[in-house]
Amino acid sequence: GQNELAKHFPAGSGSPLVVIASKDKYQNVIQKIDQIGGVINSIPVMDGKNVKVVNNQVMINVTLNYLDGSADAQNVVKNLRSILPSIDNTALVGGGTAVSLDVNNNAKRDLRVIAPLILFVILIILVVLLRSLVAPVILILSVILSFTATVGLSAFIFNHLFHFPGSDASIPLFGFVFLVALGVDYNIFLMTRVREESLKLGTRAGILRGLSVTGSVITSAGIVLASTFAALSVIPILFLVQIAFIVAFGVLLDTLIVRTLLVPALSYDLGKYIWWP
Repeated sequence: GQNELAKHFPAGSGSPLVVIASKDKYQNVIQKIDQIGGVINSIPVMDGKNVKVVNNQVMINVTLNYLDGSADAQNVVKNLRSILPSIDNTALVGGGTAVSLDVNNNAKRDLRVIAPLILFVILIILVVLLRSLVAPVILILSVILSFTATVGLSAFIFNHLFHFPGSDASIPLFGFVFLVALGVDYNIFLMTRVREESLKLGTRAGILRGLSVTGSVITSAGIVLASTFAALSVIPILFLVQIAFIVAFGVLLDTLIVRTLLVPALSYDLGKYIWWP
């Protein structure tokens, strides 16, 4: 819709930026806005023949030559937010593009805060469960590797195979929560059994025994879970399609590669040191 609009009108005319400025300084604000690249015009909201003033503030609609939400439009928002306070320290920049920028920034912040917190809590649980420091660290690193591989491959497929127009800013966080929870579950099933067998058979023999005993159960659970999430892809909502693919692929990666090959192989190579101290 935006592309069709841009063929006949300025690209950002369907969703202009909104700038709120004080009534005493709005004219200076407009002059400054018009000097910024990509701005077509900036027009204050009128009340008849006069500029409309509410609570000593004026609303200015800023039309851009860029599509709403695009990287170029977001750069204009960043420029306005950095420049306008020097003219009017009460000035605010809003509108669709500004909302998109704020949502993206907050989603990135959430991932930076929540992901390490989740991993730390899981690490403590694994240390208590396995009575070890080395094994939990290996399990956490394997989960992180699985998640990053899943997101990387998903991004490639979304962009170059499915040609999706974009993605929701919260996709990485939701994907992380699902995949870390599910991936650690499978590793817990495996390593708790390995620990039990290692006490009786020794570490390397215990790893092989634990893997063979839990293999069919974990693989079956992973396939069922991946199929269940994959069913969400039939819903014509981009967010759900992407979550369905990320979780289904990530679960299969955890089930068939990480839990079956990576974690047992690393544990086998380390031998008894896996249970240090």
